[in-house]
Amino acid sequence: MAAFDRRKYKRPGFDPRSSEPFRISRSKIDLFYDCPRCFYLDRRLRISRPSLPGFSLNSAVDHLLKKEFDLLREKGQAHELMKKYKIDAIPLKHPDLGIWRDDVYRYEGASALHKPTNFLVSGIIDDVWKDSKGDLVLVDYKSTSTSKEISLEDRWKQGYKRQMEVYQWIFRQLGFKVSEVGYFVFANAGKTKPKFDGVLEFEMSVVSHRGDTSWIEPILKKMKDCLMSDVVPKTTPECEYCVFSEDSSTF
Repeated sequence: MAAFDRRKYKRPGFDPRSSEPFRISRSKIDLFYDCPRCFYLDRRLRISRPSLPGFSLNSAVDHLLKKEFDLLREKGQAHELMKKYKIDAIPLKHPDLGIWRDDVYRYEGASALHKPTNFLVSGIIDDVWKDSKGDLVLVDYKSTSTSKEISLEDRWKQGYKRQMEVYQWIFRQLGFKVSEVGYFVFANAGKTKPKFDGVLEFEMSVVSHRGDTSWIEPILKKMKDCLMSDVVPKTTPECEYCVFSEDSSTF
């Protein structure tokens, strides 16, 4: 079987006349939150922002963490990080985990239909744990390299919170009991060694986030109104992509 080529896997743009559910990924919700104009150009007109190269080291850390937690998943045991941070949970064993994590690279993940907009909202998760009450706990892995204290309070981490909340919302739509608290597992690469020696050493930490999903349905409705319109939204002043395109048009 030929290898799956993401470059050839391109869905058509939004068609206002279609009655078929339209897939909206977690990242596209964040795109609309950032800039409705860029979202419209991407989903309606298929004009995307310039793509960035993949972060191979981050992907490698994610892959290794999944393998590490999967070993304990099979045994029904808690990870040492769970014990350290007094998290009363174990990695969830579920037949759909591979679909939710998109282990076959179909770029769909966990999906739930939002009937008022006919959006099939999807998100590719890193992990799910189950607490002692039977609630699902959504988990995301993050890689970084910083000497600062790991937290979710700086400006650039607000997207992390929205990411977690979209995952929580999806799993509730799928009928699961979901804990309000999710966790980010951070792998922080140290830079204090005198020599590299071909080895990166990571300090592991866990940061909790109590999600609030009340903003999701209102924003989905705004996204639908945006896509149904034949008028391209106005430029977002804070969007560097909009500013660049306007500056470029003057040359």
